[in-house]
Amino acid sequence: MKLRIEKREWVLALVTLLLVGLVGLRAPVFLSPASLGNLLTDAAVLVMLALTQMLVIVTRGIDLSVASNLALSGMMAALLAAAHPELPLLVIVLAATLIGLVQGLLNGWLIGYLELPPIVVTLGTMSVFRGLVFVLSGGAWVSSRQLPAHFVDFPLASLLGLTHLVWIAVAVVAGMAYVVRFTRFGRDLYAIGNAPHSARYIGIDARMRLLGVYALSGAMAGLAGYLWVARYAVAYTEIAYGYEFTVIAACVIGGVSIAGGAGSVLAAVLGALFLSVVNNALPVLKISPFWQSALTGVVILAAVLINARSQRAASRQILPLYRTHAARSQA
Repeated sequence: MKLRIEKREWVLALVTLLLVGLVGLRAPVFLSPASLGNLLTDAAVLVMLALTQMLVIVTRGIDLSVASNLALSGMMAALLAAAHPELPLLVIVLAATLIGLVQGLLNGWLIGYLELPPIVVTLGTMSVFRGLVFVLSGGAWVSSRQLPAHFVDFPLASLLGLTHLVWIAVAVVAGMAYVVRFTRFGRDLYAIGNAPHSARYIGIDARMRLLGVYALSGAMAGLAGYLWVARYAVAYTEIAYGYEFTVIAACVIGGVSIAGGAGSVLAAVLGALFLSVVNNALPVLKISPFWQSALTGVVILAAVLINARSQRAASRQILPLYRTHAARSQA
């Protein structure tokens, strides 16, 4: 099973590189350092959100409120910065992250402690959070002229040839890899996704773990809210509208099982990078942006079909072995 997952990840990485190369042949400007740097910057937020969404999906859950959380946190950060430009940037970033954390805790409490279906809870909070964006902002925009320079400049400032936004994403990838591989929290999430009832029998507090994973997803969305607003230097009510589906698509394309219990940091990162390459290639190839959703949908369907075939193949391999062992035991 481990080998099969690694093979799929290698294939996705090669397909992504091949796509970059083909687009570069058609439009050489796509391979310029500036263009590739912009590609990584655009992919950074998606990578960060896909990683925490991956952990949520591993537990057999889903967080549909992630984009609305991002929008509300980003709008609140922009309003705070506009009203108090003297505040240090760290205070604003922590405020955005805390706002996202509170929203994630709400999801986690409803799902973990009240045992409500994740898709229903996050669909409801998605609408609530999106509505609060309009209510708190009064439907008004916060433009770059209203935002202090340090608020807007930080994400796109360069360090060793890469933007701060990319370095933050790299740090998040490293942190998530550590959580998944070396912490009990990460291992427990996979145990819950594979066998929820068995996880309870061996002493895993599923309620606390679900509260924690949705809180983590919310905090990441809050941080991404600040980065999104600062990246584009504007906050408005439709920030990241529908972006939750792009985040989920990145996980599915990477091979994260929507049935739970299977997924990796590398899978989420590769899925996010693949989608970012596709989205950045369309304008370069002068393809209508209206095709973007259609192409993304086709890729998602293909990924789901591949996942389903892989799961059936694994079942066919395991079942004969089980029957053979049972037959030998009876004999």
